[in-house]
Amino acid sequence: MSGFASLDAADVRGKRVVLRTDLNVPVKDGVVTDLTRIERAATTIQEIAGKGGRVVVLCHFGRPKGAEEKYSQHFLVEPLAKAIGRPVAWSADVIGPKAVAASKALADGGVLLMENVRFHPEEEKNDPAFAKSLAELGEIYVNDAFSAAHRAHASTEGMAKLLPRFAGRLMQAELEALGKALEHPQKPVAALVGGAKVSTKLDLLGNLVAKVDMLIIGGGMANTFLFAQGHEVGKSLCERDLADTARDILVKAKAAGCEIVLPTDAVVAGAFAEHAPSKVVPVSAVPADQMILDTGPASAADVAKRLESCKTLVWNGPLGAFEIEPFDAATNTVARAAAALTARGSLLTVAGGGDTVSALAHAGVEDKFSYISTAGGAFLEWLEGKELPGVKALNS
Repeated sequence: MSGFASLDAADVRGKRVVLRTDLNVPVKDGVVTDLTRIERAATTIQEIAGKGGRVVVLCHFGRPKGAEEKYSQHFLVEPLAKAIGRPVAWSADVIGPKAVAASKALADGGVLLMENVRFHPEEEKNDPAFAKSLAELGEIYVNDAFSAAHRAHASTEGMAKLLPRFAGRLMQAELEALGKALEHPQKPVAALVGGAKVSTKLDLLGNLVAKVDMLIIGGGMANTFLFAQGHEVGKSLCERDLADTARDILVKAKAAGCEIVLPTDAVVAGAFAEHAPSKVVPVSAVPADQMILDTGPASAADVAKRLESCKTLVWNGPLGAFEIEPFDAATNTVARAAAALTARGSLLTVAGGGDTVSALAHAGVEDKFSYISTAGGAFLEWLEGKELPGVKALNS
């Protein structure tokens, strides 16, 4: 992922800078319920504006089918202005004479938020003419949306070919953190992969066994591996038809020198419900009428102990049904152990994707890992070893 130019190399003073960022925030009744992405985006906007650049903000909200009013981004003007401590102008047009005029009307240090770039179907088609129209909004292109870098869209890939291109501070931080985690890691490297289904993470598992020294598997995924090893898992979530696939992964891991760590005990219950009566059993003795809802305490303690000998940890997915008590215990135990090792300076911890951010926040360690990515799909595709178009465009 190296080879990209950061803002350190960009002369932005007096120039219109088209900034592709991610402000796709959760909203309820017109109110933003989580400001994390806006607050993270503020850093790059403030820097460019502070250096006298004229910031033209491009982003998307939701999955509109054309120009749907319910997906208008106008509601973002106020929270964005508050986050960056500057006024934010608004453009109801994304391309065309009015949009270009609005960008040219900016003073040095000014910030302009454009309407939802996905109101135009040409965006997701990476239409060259549309990308060219977007490029008319500025003289410099900065991509700060790693979370959208796995999509070859006009604002994430097409524009980068038309203007001098740079990585924003969020993009830079993400790429540097991910590079340290898997591309140039300190060894031994552990990966913790949880979640519900093996089928959704086959590429991820296949890539990781060739890159890490230890692969810790939890969540519903672990049930499929346990079943593949001959254990009965009762009513647990389990993809029995993927038993052969799980065995193949175990064989590949052994050949690559990657140790697979599976639970030896489990927390089981008769129903997936908060405070449902539960008990701890060996994975070899799961009752037929029970389901595994969390990794057992002995297994969680073992994982925590194993991390003490590691230098790098990549985390994707919870170890159990962390959303409801008491099935959050294993995730909490391991997350807090990893956070303590991070604080000690002995472990680099990089996490992201799916429910991971929520699980770590639930454990109270969301600000205690080395880096937590909110990128979701892009983070997963990077873990799978796939090339991300938005990143490649910055390097080309």
